[in-house]
Amino acid sequence: MLFLLDGTVRVQQISDTGHEIVLYRIYAGQSCVLTTACLLAYDDYSAAGIAETAVKAAAVPRVVFDDLVAQSKPFRDFVFAAFSKRITDLFRMVDEVAFQRIDVRLAQKLIDLSDGGAAVQTTHQKLSVELGTAREVISRHLQEFQRRGWIEQARGVVRFRDQGALERLVGLET
Repeated sequence: MLFLLDGTVRVQQISDTGHEIVLYRIYAGQSCVLTTACLLAYDDYSAAGIAETAVKAAAVPRVVFDDLVAQSKPFRDFVFAAFSKRITDLFRMVDEVAFQRIDVRLAQKLIDLSDGGAAVQTTHQKLSVELGTAREVISRHLQEFQRRGWIEQARGVVRFRDQGALERLVGLET
């Protein structure tokens, strides 16, 4: 089991057809729920962890993990609390992918990535992986956002022209 001590790791899955989707991110103080699930089930899972920053991690060998789960209530509580929170997050993501409109999800992702700023440094490809859709779909929706005067695009950057319009689309502003 790996515990992330510092940095950020993106966990994503790649389909047999080459499509990618970000499942979640792991931050300092967290562990990977898929790794935990694999340890508990003695099974493998086909996801990849990609360091987005420099990382430091601590590895707990399987034998120690098994002993801690069996003998330490605080460790067991930590493992299962992290596991249940991440499973809830994954179900929320499945709900978004399956049931929410892509334009709303894209607007929300741009707002989230802006971190309060007026621009987002990203590409259409990165946005498509974040949202689990094709790059062409992202390009089409960004062009529509630009046509409406909500954003302007340049290579590797999306600038807000009317962030309020994006917020109204996702229901953050009335």
